[in-house]
Amino acid sequence: MGRTAGRSASDTRRVVLHAASEVFRTRGMAATLDDVAQEAGLSKGGVIYHFTTKDELVQALAAALLADFRESVHECLDPADERPGRLTRAYVRASLADVDPRAAREAYALIAQLITSPAVAEVAREDAARWNEELGHDGLPQTITSLVIAAADGASVAPLWGAEPSAEQSRDLADQLISLTLDPQAWAQTITP
Repeated sequence: MGRTAGRSASDTRRVVLHAASEVFRTRGMAATLDDVAQEAGLSKGGVIYHFTTKDELVQALAAALLADFRESVHECLDPADERPGRLTRAYVRASLADVDPRAAREAYALIAQLITSPAVAEVAREDAARWNEELGHDGLPQTITSLVIAAADGASVAPLWGAEPSAEQSRDLADQLISLTLDPQAWAQTITP
């Protein structure tokens, strides 16, 4: 039995991915497909119908998390903004959006578990390479892009370490990083040796 009556295959797949995220976050990578099936309210066969191996499930979960972030970046694109750095600014907005610190810690705890899988590490490297290529064609000097993205990434994981910036602090940082992208020549002169 691959899915529950009344639920589409894609809905069941989402249920399995959600269950897997909870199980791997709380139990680590030693968790089994049986654990995921129990969390999802399915038989093990129901999970295997969608993901034939644990590695396949872990890879799909990582890919889904990366795709969710990519989608959130594209949702943050300003349709009226046609200046260089448009994608970089959307990346900053998505990275520093108002987020529940508890939810952020849980997400990063899951990512920390998943990245221990060599297959997931490869998926993450491919995604990072894709971001590097896309952001490299965003029209900004590389030094500005690198600085802005590194700052946004670093600030976005701050809740993992117990730092919980207020919504106002996150907005202020986002504004400062975005301002770097709007006048990159002025900023490039201050950081270039």
